[in-house]
Amino acid sequence: MKNVLLYLFLGFFCIQLNAQDMTRVDRPKLVVGVVVDQMRYDYLTRFYHRYGEDGFKRILREGFNCENAHFNYIPTQTAVGHASVYTGATGSTHGIIANYWYDKFLKKWIYCVDDFNYQAVGTEVENEQKSPYRLLTTTLTDELRLAQNMNGKTISMGLKDRSAVLPGGHTSNGSYWFVGMDEGKFVTSTFYMDELPKWVDDFNDNGLVQKFMKKKWETLYPIKTYTESIEDDNAFEGLWIGEEKPVFPHDLKKLSKANSNFDLIKSTPFGNTLLVEFAKAAVKNEKLGKRDFTDFLAISFSSPDYVGHQFGVDSKEIEDTYLRLDKDLADLLKYLDDEVGKDDYTLFLTADHAAVAVPAYLKSKKIPGGIFDALAFRSHIDEVSMRHFGTKDLVENVSNFQIFLNKKALEERKLESRKVADVFVDELINYEGIHKAITAETLQKTDFDTGILSHVQNGYNQKLSGDVIIVPNPVTVPYPDTGSTHGSAYSYDTHVPIMFYGKGIRQGRSRKRVDIIDIAPTISNLLQIEFPNGNRGEIIEAVFP
Repeated sequence: MKNVLLYLFLGFFCIQLNAQDMTRVDRPKLVVGVVVDQMRYDYLTRFYHRYGEDGFKRILREGFNCENAHFNYIPTQTAVGHASVYTGATGSTHGIIANYWYDKFLKKWIYCVDDFNYQAVGTEVENEQKSPYRLLTTTLTDELRLAQNMNGKTISMGLKDRSAVLPGGHTSNGSYWFVGMDEGKFVTSTFYMDELPKWVDDFNDNGLVQKFMKKKWETLYPIKTYTESIEDDNAFEGLWIGEEKPVFPHDLKKLSKANSNFDLIKSTPFGNTLLVEFAKAAVKNEKLGKRDFTDFLAISFSSPDYVGHQFGVDSKEIEDTYLRLDKDLADLLKYLDDEVGKDDYTLFLTADHAAVAVPAYLKSKKIPGGIFDALAFRSHIDEVSMRHFGTKDLVENVSNFQIFLNKKALEERKLESRKVADVFVDELINYEGIHKAITAETLQKTDFDTGILSHVQNGYNQKLSGDVIIVPNPVTVPYPDTGSTHGSAYSYDTHVPIMFYGKGIRQGRSRKRVDIIDIAPTISNLLQIEFPNGNRGEIIEAVFP
């Protein structure tokens, strides 16, 4: 009897201890989310020996590295990537199904963050009216603010509007993006505020952008040491207007007028440096990490995407961009150490997608691949429609590898959408360059757990997506012969870094597969807050001590 009472007492005591432990939420003062636009995982390993000790290597050395991290949906595009990182969901749930997509209700193309109910703030450039209203779920940043009765601050920033708007969620205290053209400054919209804070105005007036635009983009180190990239003068890189060869140095002052003036900075590593300086100004002036509540700083480095699209993933320009980004990260980490406290912040770093090597370059090395001719494909669709149904009117739109049927035309001809879609799938699977074709109905009625069709299903939104979805062959892209692109479910587009660093994170690495949507619940668990309300990800338990 005494033993029973002892066990009951010890059990009750342990329960009390566990209950007390649950009440001790030792959150970091600041969470920093870093998304690098178009970062392949192998940029960590390919350039590792050239990085310094205080940037990528510091995060790898002192933090936790998920070596087998992937996107689990298509399309792997910027808006979808940022939305998925911060919601723990995919387009099937959060509703951001591309950067641009065809709206079958409005019968027109729409952009992911356009919202003409609001006005631009800080710019005279047209069409800067933005908000996150098309994002259907909460974000990690929303849930952190809600958990603290809206007391913590969220500041979000990027060179692209979608890269600033979507991570900030619906409750951001300030989401800022860079407008180039003839202005060269960070702006926002009336969704967030009626006028820019003084510190943003001061930053825009500090002359830093103008200073960068007077530079020549030269390699950080002697170009002969850039052995991880192909020759500088090659046929696989794009040209800026005014250049005869895609080679270093790139004279920004000379090139700016013909290349949208200050927009050019986004296509150089100086865009990353500019963003780090803006982030430092935000930390200081918004007093992030200085109060009794946990704040969030979301940073999106967009320049690598512009560089990759222009020059390709194997270019000396991309190598130089990452060597310079490494220094920018070291600068940011040092600033956070000094301003917030080395042990008082938590950071994660990931990408919104990766990228394919230039198909023409791969073909020169006898690797299969090529250009997908979208116009020829549309002509083939029209030919199939005429042959089977005697009209071209059945297809309303073809975009993002989706076919939208014209429901009014189907009704007039008394045709069933399901049967028409089946005909297109049966025909298009035999078209050169197509790997898979599947109907929306199949995606609604079949559960694909693995393989490429599971990625299709995760990206398919029953309300917003098309009636037939097409998957091209590997390295088959609707893109010019120069520069890199992305969007597929193949590993070159899905395999990205996921790294955690700082307070509450253990040192280590894992080769276990994790998905991009696992970041949000992992950070939510660290913070002991509710998951974003559309979350489908899982906690990466290995990152915790």
